[in-house]
Amino acid sequence: MDNLVRSIKFPITFDTAKLQGDLAKIINTNWINHYNSEGYSGKWTSVALMSQNGKSDEIFAAMNTDEKLVATEILDSCTYFKEILDGFLFEKTAVRLLQLAVGSEIKPHSDHSLGYEDGCFRLHIPIITNSEVEFILDGKRLIMNEGECWYIDANFTHSVANRGQHDRIHLVIDGLRNDWTDALFYSQASEDQFVKPPKVISDAEKQLIMAELSRMNTPAANKIMEDLKQ
Repeated sequence: MDNLVRSIKFPITFDTAKLQGDLAKIINTNWINHYNSEGYSGKWTSVALMSQNGKSDEIFAAMNTDEKLVATEILDSCTYFKEILDGFLFEKTAVRLLQLAVGSEIKPHSDHSLGYEDGCFRLHIPIITNSEVEFILDGKRLIMNEGECWYIDANFTHSVANRGQHDRIHLVIDGLRNDWTDALFYSQASEDQFVKPPKVISDAEKQLIMAELSRMNTPAANKIMEDLKQ
């Protein structure tokens, strides 16, 4: 039986009023369109609370972990966000607010090496949400409520649709695994439940691969094509 961890709702809750109070201080900041423009429809925007250059419009995750994140110019006014971040005792590689507007959808996708088994992970803390947000992870809907703290294994296919009447805004924290996080994660699931899921190739990807193999037209390529057809 597949007992791999897709998500964890941690036994941690945050004060919704304080979360929304900090959000109100910076809601009129310049939110940046998400860089994966082909991956969504509608409006999906972000603002960084920490970044490598200290600017709130730098919404990319840190690739070079030797360069630490620093607070952006908007985090100083957000005392509760700072308290939350200080309480998570791990190195952060991205700290952002992500806003999915009413009627917008994030298309099904999986992220590259972003599960706890990869040595990194992503946490979601909903600040504003509604009952009509459909977050689908590996075929199952997750209900993430305001003030909760969730781990999502982004290696599994996931999608989001905001079918409600209010924009959905999450505090999203990417971090690196360490002893402190091991204690947190393994209090909720055993170590052998964190294993990279098998790669599932979509039909479109399969057709592209087979076209390239056909072009190569070697015995090895032809054998791979036969295996893909099975």
